[in-house]
Amino acid sequence: MKKIVIIGGGFAGLRALYRLIKTLGNMVNVTLLDRSEFSIEKPSLPEVAFAGKEPSKVRIPLKQTVESKGARFVKDNATKINPVNKVVMTDGGAKIDYDILLIATGAVKDYDSITGFSDYGFSICDDFQAERLAKRLESFEGGKIVIGSARTEWDQNSTSIKLDAPCEGPIGEVMFMIDTYLSERGIKEKSTITVFTPGAVFFDDVGESIHAELGPFIREHKISVLTNKIITAIDDHAVLFRDGTDLESDLTIIIPPYRGPDVISLSRLGDSRGFIRTDDEMRHTEYGDIFVIGDVNAGSMPKLGHIAIMQADVAVAAIIKEITGQGEVPKPRPEIFCIMNRGRDGATVILSDTLFGGSRDIAYSGRLAPTFKWGFDSYYFYTHGHMPPEIFQEPVEWLVKLLKTNE
Repeated sequence: MKKIVIIGGGFAGLRALYRLIKTLGNMVNVTLLDRSEFSIEKPSLPEVAFAGKEPSKVRIPLKQTVESKGARFVKDNATKINPVNKVVMTDGGAKIDYDILLIATGAVKDYDSITGFSDYGFSICDDFQAERLAKRLESFEGGKIVIGSARTEWDQNSTSIKLDAPCEGPIGEVMFMIDTYLSERGIKEKSTITVFTPGAVFFDDVGESIHAELGPFIREHKISVLTNKIITAIDDHAVLFRDGTDLESDLTIIIPPYRGPDVISLSRLGDSRGFIRTDDEMRHTEYGDIFVIGDVNAGSMPKLGHIAIMQADVAVAAIIKEITGQGEVPKPRPEIFCIMNRGRDGATVILSDTLFGGSRDIAYSGRLAPTFKWGFDSYYFYTHGHMPPEIFQEPVEWLVKLLKTNE
């Protein structure tokens, strides 16, 4: 019986767990290790911050979820991986042996790298930060709001695609949803919203069709957008940038820089930024019994749940073929697929592969989009991390066309 260890219970980790157990059953002994007792349904975090959603409605209990599938759950933090002896070591002193290791830790949101964030900055990147922002908004009576992404640095040799911001979809949700929040509170006229990006283009991971779809909404809500702005610090009244300029701010909401987890650097498994290069089967380039899926994979660009799921499927197919000698390993076909909540205006479904040399660049903002957004989030949460049937199968384009056809 093969011992498989999965580090991380997010999108990629749960996807891999479910598929491995479903296909291999008693042929494998699966352990999932995570530092938290919960997996977070991240697409709903903006609703926790701006729409009154209870934090408990985004927290999926990992112990119950994992053990219900016949696997073992270990709540602990992985501190070091010995790839030669095939052992994962933890804070709690455990040594977990493996035959096959799947690293699905995600990336670290490096809030501390922004001077002043802990005192004056807010975010929606995890449940703690989303709840903290919701509490801040209770006493917010209007003013200048600044929203943006910090710049993330990448190892120059790890990936050909190097976005200045790992993913700006959440920024779109924040700017539209806070606009709705201000209107509902009756303080919109006392407020302004300014968005900044470290890149030359806002949403630089999609093409012109999607920019054309979202542009009128941005202008309608009088949201100002600034490009080529690299944040260095936040103080009690302003956001400071590398070019020497600043923006007055009464409320600053940031997507911080990303870096790889400490366990990867300490184990010398990654690049200079703590991310891990892999081949097309998601195997570590040096250790073939280690697979890397999700945001910690250097080739995962942008850092997006949909790409994490696709990588998990490739890795699982490779593991199944290795153990059983059956099946085929699909070639990675990265694409951007997400649903942007726009508050009272509904939602926008986005599908694009132009970043990867493709020609698909489709957006849908019709009346069915918010229902689809609600349906996806609810299904994922109440099934404890399962994906809605067929939605994440190749290709996804049929879905957007179906939504448009049914208008």
